[in-house]
Amino acid sequence: MSDRIALGVLTRVFPPELVDEVVAECGRTELRSRLLPARVVVYFVLAMCLFSGQGYEEVARLLTQGLERVRRWDKPWRVPTTAAIGRARRRLGPEPLRVLFDRVCLPVATSGTAGAWYRRWRLVAVDGTVFDVPDTEANSVFFGRPGSGRGQQRSAYPQVRVAALVECGTHAVFAAATGPLSVHEQQLVPALLGRLEPGVLLMADRGITGFDLWQAASGTGADLLWRVRKNIVLPAVETFADGSYLSEIVAAGDRYRRRAPVPVRVVEYTLGSRDDETVYRLITTIVDPDQAPAAELAALYHQRWEIENTLDEIKTHQGGHRLVLRSQHPDGVEQEIYGLLLVHHALRDVMHHAAGQAGLDPDRISFTRTLRIARRHVTAQAALSPLATPPGPDPHHQ
Repeated sequence: MSDRIALGVLTRVFPPELVDEVVAECGRTELRSRLLPARVVVYFVLAMCLFSGQGYEEVARLLTQGLERVRRWDKPWRVPTTAAIGRARRRLGPEPLRVLFDRVCLPVATSGTAGAWYRRWRLVAVDGTVFDVPDTEANSVFFGRPGSGRGQQRSAYPQVRVAALVECGTHAVFAAATGPLSVHEQQLVPALLGRLEPGVLLMADRGITGFDLWQAASGTGADLLWRVRKNIVLPAVETFADGSYLSEIVAAGDRYRRRAPVPVRVVEYTLGSRDDETVYRLITTIVDPDQAPAAELAALYHQRWEIENTLDEIKTHQGGHRLVLRSQHPDGVEQEIYGLLLVHHALRDVMHHAAGQAGLDPDRISFTRTLRIARRHVTAQAALSPLATPPGPDPHHQ
C-alpha cells in the first residue's frame, strides 16, 4: 500500500522518493509490512492538514479509497483506528516533517513572476502568529496559555507561537520556527535568518525590533525595510532630496556614547485623514536614495501585509474557522504545524505554476478554489503513486 497512496496534485511536490529519503535521514525507516509504515504516516499527516476537520479514520479512508476501484490494490486492508494512527504519529515525531519542510519549502518566484520583486530585490516579510492547541496537561505545561479577564484568569486553550518568512509575491512560506507562548516572536526570528541572502528585501512591522536582530539580519547580505516605534531616537545626520534622511542606530547599552553606530536611512510619512492620521517611520539598509526613492519605499512597505494574508490562508481557509490543532502532545503539535506549512507551500507552488502558464500575477489565482481542487484530486487519484507499476491494458483504467 505504501507504494500506492499519494496526495493527488500535491504528490508532484512530495514524491515518494523524497519522503523515503527524509524518513531514512531521520532514522524513522520501518518495515513496509507495517499497517502504518513511516512513508504512509508522513502522507497521512499531510492529508490530515489538507482535510482539516476530518477525523483520523476518515483521513485514512480518503488516502486509500479507490485502490480496489482502479485495480491497483487487491489485498485486504482495514482502516487503522484513531489510537493506532496516534501511536504511529508519535513514532514518526516532528523531525521528518521539519526536514521535509527545509528541503521543499523555498522561494518559488522566478525573475518573471509578477508582484514578487522591487527593482533587483525579492520581496520577503517576517512576522509571527499563534495557534490554539488542545487543552491537555502536556500542551499546557509546555506551551502555556494567554491570560484572560474572565473566570480562572486564563484562556481556554494553550497556544504555540510560530514565526515565519514569506515571499510576498507568491505567499510561499520558506522558513518557520515554533516555540512556547512565553517565547516572543522576536526570539524565534534568528532561527529563520539562514534562509536570507543578498538580493532579498526583508520587511518587518514594529514587533520585530532590536539592534542585535537588525545586525544579524543585515549580516546575511539581505537588505532590510523595517517599521520602528515613534519613541526610538533617530538623529538626522543628512537630509536627502526625496525627504528621507540618514541616521544611526546603536545598541541599547550604547545610546549615550554611541561608540559603534550603524547607518540607516529613515523614511517618514502619514496615512489617513486629518482626524485619524497614522505616522509610519521606516528604517532601511538602502542608504542611497537613487537606488530606492522614499516614495517608492513607502508604497512598497505595505506589501508586508501579504504575510498577514498568508497566515489567514493557513489558519482560516486551510485550517478552518476557529482552528484548534488536534495534537495532544507538543511533538505532535510541531509535526502538525509543519504539515500545515508543507501543504500550504505545495498549494502555493501549484498556483504559481498555473499563474505563470496563464501570464497572471499569482494573487489573481484563488487560494480557496485551489484548496478545493487539491482535495478533490486526493479523493479521485489517491491510488496513483508514481512508484506503482502500471497494470496491463484495461479500458476501465484509461
